[in-house]
Amino acid sequence: MTHTVATEIARQITHRAIPRIYHVPGESFLGLLDALRDESSRLIVARNEGGAGFMALAESRVTGNTGVAMVTRGPGAANIAIAIHTAFQDATPLVVFVGLIPTTDRERESFQEFDIHAWFGSTAKAVMVLDHPGSSAERVSRAFDIAQSGRPGPVVIGLPENLLAVPVAKAPAFPPKHTPSRILGPEETTRFAERLAAAERPVFVVGGECWDTGSAADLRRLAEQAAIPVVSDFRSHDAFPHSSSAWVGSLGYGRNEGARRAYDEADLVVYLGTARKDVLSDGFLLGNGAESVVVVNPDPDLREHTGQLDTHLVSRPDEWLQGFAGVGAGAGAASGAAHAHRTARLAELRATYLAWSQPRPSAPDVLSRETVFGALQEALPNDAIITAGAGNYVIGALRYVHHEVPRSFIGPRNGAMGLGVPGAVAASLAFPERTVVALAGDGCFGMNGQELATLTMFQGRALVFLLDNGGYGTIHAHQERSFPDRPAGTYLQNPDFAGIARAHGIVAHRIEQLDELAPRIAAALASPGSTFFHILLPRINEGLGLHDGSETETR
Repeated sequence: MTHTVATEIARQITHRAIPRIYHVPGESFLGLLDALRDESSRLIVARNEGGAGFMALAESRVTGNTGVAMVTRGPGAANIAIAIHTAFQDATPLVVFVGLIPTTDRERESFQEFDIHAWFGSTAKAVMVLDHPGSSAERVSRAFDIAQSGRPGPVVIGLPENLLAVPVAKAPAFPPKHTPSRILGPEETTRFAERLAAAERPVFVVGGECWDTGSAADLRRLAEQAAIPVVSDFRSHDAFPHSSSAWVGSLGYGRNEGARRAYDEADLVVYLGTARKDVLSDGFLLGNGAESVVVVNPDPDLREHTGQLDTHLVSRPDEWLQGFAGVGAGAGAASGAAHAHRTARLAELRATYLAWSQPRPSAPDVLSRETVFGALQEALPNDAIITAGAGNYVIGALRYVHHEVPRSFIGPRNGAMGLGVPGAVAASLAFPERTVVALAGDGCFGMNGQELATLTMFQGRALVFLLDNGGYGTIHAHQERSFPDRPAGTYLQNPDFAGIARAHGIVAHRIEQLDELAPRIAAALASPGSTFFHILLPRINEGLGLHDGSETETR
């Protein structure tokens, strides 16, 4: 068989140990599809390019590896743009291959032609077109390195259709490039521990994609022994175990008062894997009063940080935390009365979080966000993976469902709807032995609900919860605030969602009473297949579900 650009690209993907590639096929990259038949990566065919992009993004978030997607030309590239934007704002490594028109047809308004650099130059870390067959292997390898390096993100690779069949020599397997993190030596670590000990109200702010059970345990040990509260960036709340006495909640939309105080009253803020960003800081209003700000972040440019910065350690937080292993017990702890004050303050913040995170519905026997997510918290195992899109319903998951394992919540930090179902496809294929739960509102489900077909086709298993309130609830809440009693364009008339799920071969329930929910969740957890729950919440056009004391995705 002739060795071509297509077979070389497929080999380089294999060298990166990519288990799955999510795509919608197109005639512009048929040569690459054919070449991938002889490699180890499994081709997962999605029903929409936006769904394929979210699957690849979720694969990356849940595994820590680079996600890979493939689409074709202008329409396919347009559909996957939302996932590329999400990966860019979420700092998630993603490589997207886009089939292009033949090079001979460029700049002639050819069928499905578009300018790939103009489209993605502002929302990707790099955009490259494989115009030179001899360097295609090296450039594909470089794309994976760029996606993972510094602040991770998406890289878009254009594949001119006519060049995929060009013969080339076999290239070597380019090893992944790894830039060593800045790990503090014993003396530096001791000085930093002294800096922590000298602070009266320090706080750790965790985020990013560098967390695993080991690094979370390292931070837990440090934070608990030093009585330092831990908060998280928006939708990074799974990075740190919620059972820790140091955990006081996540920042951003729907935050609790304990998390706000821990962050906004701190005299020393240590960002681990994240930085001072928009949502985290309530639109740059919080976190202004610290005497000292330290950022431990692998991005040398620290593009996402706004405001004061005293020390920037270019390091992955998981590797940086290893330096504290040799300092001994008590690192970062204050002494005497200062430690007692810290301990008492942390206990107060923790109590605020615990009270806030317990469902206390005004109507305990009625379906609501509080009762639904309270039931989920009671039923789910500690290592369950939750995927979600955007909307008011997600606030209930952030508040009432607790996490103990990093990479167990996959949600878009840019507020994109439609990730829940495709995210569950990827999570269930990556970890078939774990419970996967997809969350969606009725508006959110409409974006990518068709990927139930992909879930069934590839024998994934997920519990899908659709919380139906009859409209775009978050937007309606903003509308009600700005234009009271003047609703316009935010209601939805919905189909039989359970019937749609059954049409895809999935067991489905329409839940209208709370007492139906718990036994059906238990049955779903015991079932080998997927289960769909269409949960009827109070309608937004009845004025319910908006002013019940719960938060919306707003500042």
